[in-house]
Amino acid sequence: MPENKKIYIIIPAFNEEKVIQSVIHEVRNSGFENIIVIDDGSHDNTHKRSFETGVISLKHMINRGKGATVKTGIEAAKIFDSDIVITMDGDGQHNPDDIRKMIEFINDGYDVVLGTRLKNPKGMPKYKILANKIGNFLTWMIYGLLVTDSQSGFRAYSRKAIDLIDTKTDRYEYDSEIIREIYRNKLKFVEMPIEVRYTEYSMNKQHKQNLKNGIKTLIKMTIS
Repeated sequence: MPENKKIYIIIPAFNEEKVIQSVIHEVRNSGFENIIVIDDGSHDNTHKRSFETGVISLKHMINRGKGATVKTGIEAAKIFDSDIVITMDGDGQHNPDDIRKMIEFINDGYDVVLGTRLKNPKGMPKYKILANKIGNFLTWMIYGLLVTDSQSGFRAYSRKAIDLIDTKTDRYEYDSEIIREIYRNKLKFVEMPIEVRYTEYSMNKQHKQNLKNGIKTLIKMTIS
């Protein structure tokens, strides 16, 4: 990995005080120190716990949504003149060991690396597989680009990509909107299988995507 590349890991978090420190420690143990955690108006001590670890810890005073939170982190990474940005969830589902492979793809000339659960869906609940495939189909119908995991939050971006991508939405539809931006800007992308760890904690989170949120997401996708 080129030593002169500035790499920032963006972790959006909402009510993750129980796990956020372990997520940060895992990222550090994988060899990455430039970490930005954005607390999206949590009702618990997520911000305090992340701040205690010494990472860059930001906070939305109100809950604005996953998309807005990721965008805050990306804008911060731009301020720090980042060359490569990695986004990953704050609940411990993603394995930071996958980050190095993503960076290799960026260094090989790709603008965006999309982490995909569907190329190796081991342990993924069947209802999530079905919901994901429906989301992929709708994303293709609306935005014109077919991918295997349009809802994944584990992704890597080159500086060119974060400068060109211009999203309008703030919540779960953000992940699909990125697909539109890849297509619109003719960005070179690749899909990479990722490990996803489904724990009792992550599966029981109340703010995860559900049918009601899925319908809202579809409506916002069609008007954005």
